[in-house]
Amino acid sequence: MIELLMDPSVWVALLTLVLLEIVLGIDNLVFIAILADKLPPEQRDNARRIGLALALVMRLGLLSVVSWLVTLTTPLFHIGDMPFSGRNLILLLGGLFLLFKATTELHERLEGVSSHSSGPAVYASFASVVVQIVVLDAVFSLDAVITAVGMVDQLPVMMAAVVISIGIMLVASKPLTEFVNAHPTVVVLCLAFLLMIGFSLVAEGFGWKVPKGYIYAAIGFSVMIEFFNQLSSRNAARHEQRLPFRERTARKVLALLGTAHDSSAPEAGRARLSAAAEGFAQEERHMVSGVLTLGDRSVRSIMTPRPEIVWIDNQLPTAQLLDTLQQGVRTVYPVCDGDLENIVGVGRAKDLLRDLTQHGALQPDTLREPLYIQEHANVIRLIDTLRRSRNHLAIVTDEYGDVVGLVTPMDVLEAIAGNLPEDNEALDIEEVAPGHWSVQGGADIHQLAQMLELEALLPTDEDYSTAAGFVLNRLGSLPQAGEWVDEGPWRFTVVDADAKSLRSLSVTPVPPATPPLPA
Repeated sequence: MIELLMDPSVWVALLTLVLLEIVLGIDNLVFIAILADKLPPEQRDNARRIGLALALVMRLGLLSVVSWLVTLTTPLFHIGDMPFSGRNLILLLGGLFLLFKATTELHERLEGVSSHSSGPAVYASFASVVVQIVVLDAVFSLDAVITAVGMVDQLPVMMAAVVISIGIMLVASKPLTEFVNAHPTVVVLCLAFLLMIGFSLVAEGFGWKVPKGYIYAAIGFSVMIEFFNQLSSRNAARHEQRLPFRERTARKVLALLGTAHDSSAPEAGRARLSAAAEGFAQEERHMVSGVLTLGDRSVRSIMTPRPEIVWIDNQLPTAQLLDTLQQGVRTVYPVCDGDLENIVGVGRAKDLLRDLTQHGALQPDTLREPLYIQEHANVIRLIDTLRRSRNHLAIVTDEYGDVVGLVTPMDVLEAIAGNLPEDNEALDIEEVAPGHWSVQGGADIHQLAQMLELEALLPTDEDYSTAAGFVLNRLGSLPQAGEWVDEGPWRFTVVDADAKSLRSLSVTPVPPATPPLPA
């Protein structure tokens, strides 16, 4: 025995045989990992240990009866010119069983049968899983032992290699099982490996030797591709983790509602989201989308721009002021001295009417201090500011302190629910015919993007906030009536524009391309 341990060739043979036994045992380990996943979580470790222990017992038992093992290669009968030995029959039956089991498992994974159960989880019985492990252990052990007998002459070296390889696989079995079962694509890949191995066993059972190098080269290449796939998925997940939790949650909810296209989701996942979205009405999807995207919008995107502000000039005659207030355009007005930059306060329409009818002039104590907010402030911050100040109107200023607009709680509501026109106002976005929209130049680009389900309309850096701004951004200059911009499946055609502004446009599907006339 000491002479055996002192022989360097024995150590080389032992190391080589251990590595080969591990390679040959990976098939067994993958099969055990897939079967163990069908058991309750508390029984999976026991199934793995029992499976590998049975593999060890079988291989040691077969090594102890090497003389009988050699007789398995003796032909038992012939079919035509093809001899069949005991080894052929074992490999043939084991290969057929492996093909059947891998095919049924692959069908279940691809069809998603296990994910459709609405009741409590149903697990396989421990005994049935162990029986299947024993059957495949017998086949894989036979192949491993025959390989060991062909490579080494010393029985102690064979047994030591088997014990060491099984011990290494036992240590590696749990992390491998957890990794395989945590990654559905890896499970499918492993089942495809088992199909290849089952096919090679059947072929070998019929006497057609399939070089193992070809099989393991194909498996190695597939593993390398899957490694890059897992690395890509991990990097994508890491990138997503950098996004704020609120934004990640909003994206998932919007994808579920069908109002946002999640390109990172697999095709099957997008199909499930699309089916789930059918349970929500279009108005519901738009409103929920409006709420979830408020945090990404600035005050500038929802404000009433300066040219559209209706304000009270304290220097005008009383009759003219009464006429403005009686039109009832707003319930709260900014009050100025001659110019919108000279705001002296903010007053409610009913209080201003009372002052004018009773006193003939506006009273200073009726006005409230104006509330100012910067145009790039977040809408969530605006809501909090309005709530704390109990003011129903905020003056929007730019970085230079100039007035650029005003914003009210109604503007926030319209950002969520869409345009709510007054009696004398037209809808900013109106579907005049199926697939044909009439859009005002000042229409909110976020609302238009929701109505058309076209996320590409949204600005990337707050370059614009209206439909007119989108067209101007794409064309780079003020267009004339009849010019158009194509974005996705829609064509945006200018209907009414002058030298100063774009007032309205129409949105229609992009017409199909006309094939060129033959020469």
